[in-house]
Order: sequence, then structure tokens, then C-alpha cells
Amino acid sequence: MFDVPAMPGEWAVSGAFRFCGQDPAELSRKARAAFRSGFLGVQSWGWSTLAQIVPATEDDCQVLIELLARQLVDRFGAPDMAIARAAAEEEVTFAQSLARTRSARSLRSTARAATATSTRASVSCNCGKGSGTARHSRSWKSRMMSKPTAILTILMGARSGSSDE
Repeated sequence: MFDVPAMPGEWAVSGAFRFCGQDPAELSRKARAAFRSGFLGVQSWGWSTLAQIVPATEDDCQVLIELLARQLVDRFGAPDMAIARAAAEEEVTFAQSLARTRSARSLRSTARAATATSTRASVSCNCGKGSGTARHSRSWKSRMMSKPTAILTILMGARSGSSDE
């Protein structure tokens, strides 16, 4: 479905910034799929259609901000780490806002659409006791420490199974 799939268990952010200045109608089929319904895996720079809310400490958030800032410099051309860090903080804060209203193990999906003047996004929650896998459940429980906040992580990476246009 995506050119690069996200990896299970990695931290996720919205990733909509990856499409700034691009016309969705001119994107390849796989890039349009990422635009419409993808969460960005910060380590792999790949996409997933689902993200799971997991507890995260302040230290986890700071590590995520630094990792995303480094990716913004290395892969997205940010001019320096200070500017990249500010953008990464905004993106992580937004991811936290998506996670705050739901409990751990809730799943999130997103849908984006472009108009002539803006991009609209909606994020939905797919809740349920059966959400997540046993392996992932152990992973999020091991992250719980004092004063956890909520953040998104990739539940499963989408697999690329067909060729692009």
C-alpha cells in the first residue's frame, strides 16, 4: 500500500507535513494513499494506516522530539537542529493531543482530503479490549513509568504488495 511501510512498535506522528506544497492529485498512487490515510513512523520514515495509543514518559517524548528533529534535518532539509526541534515539538504535541482523549491500546486512523485552499484531516478511534497484539501489549506496558502521558506508536506497518502506477 505504501512505498515504505512503518515498522511495528515505532513512534508515530501525523506526518502531514511531508505533503506541504504538493498537489495530492499529482502524487503517485502510493504517495496519495499515505497522504489520505497514513501515520508517519519516525524511525523508518514509513507509513501505517493505524497507530496505537501508548503511555510515554517525558523522557520518551524528548527522545522522540530529538529523533524527529534529526530526521527533519537529514531527510526533509530543515536548515538546522534548532528550527527542526521547534517543528518536531509541534508535531509531537499534536500527536499527544490525538492520544489524550483515549485510553492505552486504543487504535487511531486518519483521513485527509485536500481542497483548493487547505487540507482537512479527521482522526478516528477504533477502541476495544481486543485492540493490539500480545507482543505489542507487553511493549507498551514496559514503557509505563511515573507520570506517563499518551502518545501514538505504530501498531503494525502496512505492507507494500503491489507495484505503483
